[in-house]
Amino acid sequence: MATASPDPYSFDTALGWRRYRMLRPGWGMYHDVRRRLPYYWSDITDAMNYRTFAGTVRIYFVNILPALAFILDMNRRTGGFYGVNEALFSSALACVVFSTVGAQPLTVVGITGLISLFNYTIFDIIKRYDVALYPRFMTWVAIWAAIFHWLFAIWNFCDYMRYVTDFSSQSFGAYVGIIYCIKGVELLIAEFESDGPTDGFMSVTIAMMFFFTVYALEMVGKGVWFRPWVRGFLGDYAYPIATIFWAGFAHFPGQLRATNVSKLPHTRAFYPTVDRGWLIDFWNVDIKWIFVALPVGFLLMLLFYYDHNQSSVAAQARQFPLKKPGGFHWDFFLLGCTSFIAGIIDIPLPNGLVPQAPVHTDCMTNYKSVLKVIKTGDGHEIHQQEVVAESVVEQRVSHFLMGLAIIGTMTGPILIVLHLIPRALFAGVFFVVGWGGLEGNGIMAKIIYLIREPRFVQPDEPLLQIPKKRIILYLFWQVFGITATVGVSQTIAGIGFPVLIIALIPLRWKVFPIMFTAKELRIMDAPTADNEVVLASMGGKPKMPGGKEDEITETKNPGTRDSADVQDEKWSAAETGVPREGLRERAGGWSEA
Repeated sequence: MATASPDPYSFDTALGWRRYRMLRPGWGMYHDVRRRLPYYWSDITDAMNYRTFAGTVRIYFVNILPALAFILDMNRRTGGFYGVNEALFSSALACVVFSTVGAQPLTVVGITGLISLFNYTIFDIIKRYDVALYPRFMTWVAIWAAIFHWLFAIWNFCDYMRYVTDFSSQSFGAYVGIIYCIKGVELLIAEFESDGPTDGFMSVTIAMMFFFTVYALEMVGKGVWFRPWVRGFLGDYAYPIATIFWAGFAHFPGQLRATNVSKLPHTRAFYPTVDRGWLIDFWNVDIKWIFVALPVGFLLMLLFYYDHNQSSVAAQARQFPLKKPGGFHWDFFLLGCTSFIAGIIDIPLPNGLVPQAPVHTDCMTNYKSVLKVIKTGDGHEIHQQEVVAESVVEQRVSHFLMGLAIIGTMTGPILIVLHLIPRALFAGVFFVVGWGGLEGNGIMAKIIYLIREPRFVQPDEPLLQIPKKRIILYLFWQVFGITATVGVSQTIAGIGFPVLIIALIPLRWKVFPIMFTAKELRIMDAPTADNEVVLASMGGKPKMPGGKEDEITETKNPGTRDSADVQDEKWSAAETGVPREGLRERAGGWSEA
């Protein structure tokens, strides 16, 4: 994956005025396009593969089900302004744009739970003045956000994402997971309040069984039961299998059907949910509201700056053997374009999906199931499975096909089918996505290490080199950041939560080197962007802040395992192989060895 010669895009080695990013506008976008354009034709021809079909089906469900779940939340919290068609239109727009002209076509873009939170928080604020102002105000928020997107991309500010470490990315992943679980509970509570206890308990049953079905099928997919192709099939199609069965479960004749649980709202094909045209007359608004929308648009851009770029990093993590380069500046500029288009027609603004981001790349990965034989001292053998990621089908066709499928979903017959899905199933979707952001999170790994009986900790566990009270202090700051962000998100000040998320980055780089030794930080933390194809678009690997310990170690033991140069080998073994945003590894596309 590493190239023989250094990438020409870098500010670290530049001299004079060339060191300043704002004085070289468009430099990052230019190199992103130049780096990726030669691969465009192969992005199409490489798609002639079974993984493209399986990945398209899986990512369609992984994208559309959470999008519909989020739109239900927005519909309930914004007086019915947003509906199914708005969710589908937004997802389709993002898929078509990023699959055709994006520099990182494996990064899936769509509706997230955080834009849902952002939209209904603004609605709660605007309705205190004039609820009829909401559509036009949201358009201006999107316009300002688009302008800030373009400026950040042109001024090469996406480079600073290389300074994001696991401290903030794991905190953000856990925050997203908690918010999604909260949304699932709120949706079920709403079912109790609207339909009564019988229908409410039926809704809980559907939601929890959907969650356990998807979880079980994906666990089988990465386990050792059945043949590799069977468990690969179950892992690939866990979402559609669970959706079809539990949607049909609510329609079984007899007592089950008599519960009459709420279904997904039905709308006219290709029309907005409320009686309006697609284009918003955003010019008919007092000028004061245009400038009130400016800081809100900046906050929205901050959210997308972290969320979208973090999604792109997760989709191109080192665990995937990628060979084609990324392009953060160009894609962030495109995100500004989709934000502008989505804003003037007032649909939810799409951005990178966390924690679903690595799913598309995972779907495109060819895994090999290898038999690992461990000989014991008494002559017996222990057989274990070792999963190796051999290659990734790096293409843009599956993303494009998903966009076409979503457009097809907006047609009348498919909308009628969607109307058969119980709303409770989407609470299960919230739980699946939310738990995915928590289960494999590095925070959870450290907590498990702390509570595990010491004699069952592996001798080569790097965390053994650190006193437990230091690990607890590190976790305290992560939990504090998560708690503060979740707390703010549940108030009228919720639109300010992106500031708290961004604030975790300077906390790690400026404060932590004072609180922790360099060795402790090397073991407990790591840059999130760790793939060479990713770092090339960000100007290269950043220099981690160090102290006297680094200087002494480098002087006495240059090139040894205690050196900062081999920092990548010292991340906690408890987190080795765990996807950055907590998604479980899937075993689809395996072959026997």
